[in-house]
Amino acid sequence: MKLYHTPISTNSRRVWVALLEKNLDFELIEIHLDGDHLQSEFVAINPFHRIPVLVDDGFTVFESLAILDYLETKYPEPAMLPKEPQDLAVVKMVELVTINELGPALSPLISEKMGWGNPEPQAIKKAKEKVNTVLAFFEGLLDDRPFFGSNNVTFAECTAGTVVPLLSSQVGVSIDGYPKIQAWCDRLMSRPSWQQTQFTEADVAAFASRRQKFLAQSEAS
Repeated sequence: MKLYHTPISTNSRRVWVALLEKNLDFELIEIHLDGDHLQSEFVAINPFHRIPVLVDDGFTVFESLAILDYLETKYPEPAMLPKEPQDLAVVKMVELVTINELGPALSPLISEKMGWGNPEPQAIKKAKEKVNTVLAFFEGLLDDRPFFGSNNVTFAECTAGTVVPLLSSQVGVSIDGYPKIQAWCDRLMSRPSWQQTQFTEADVAAFASRRQKFLAQSEAS
């Protein structure tokens, strides 16, 4: 099994964490988004030039949520999706809200962090408001169990849990006002799978520099 990924990508990291949590054997292949994703070898497995991509027994699957569902169906133990309808709905809501609401809201904040432009102050304000709306929603979904809808780690953790713990350090949004979320983040960050996939500020700086050069070259050509 091979996972084509970029280490600081949350899309990649959610799959990486899931593979570790499921104790699967896999090979990591790093794809730099400053040209690797446009090479013919990679385009042959994903014509949309995006990571992550999983290749398993000759079968190729991309789009991170599709990869997670594939892994759960083919490798069902340990289970990472609840069976009870309401719990399953909670996990799916967390996955989709992370991707459809939190992700877009973070875009101007990440652009500012990476030096890819100067978003308008109003855009920054609205982005932080949306992030806090998501955090409040997540806070309300957590009950007396340690994880979303479960006593065990699920794909909700793989998806939201590779973004939310980094909000303060990466985009300056505090989670201090959300005690359940804070405790949930602490539980996740103590797990080997989160520690093994964690990246550093140096990794972020290197990625930003390479990406900035690539975008500048693309605009000039």
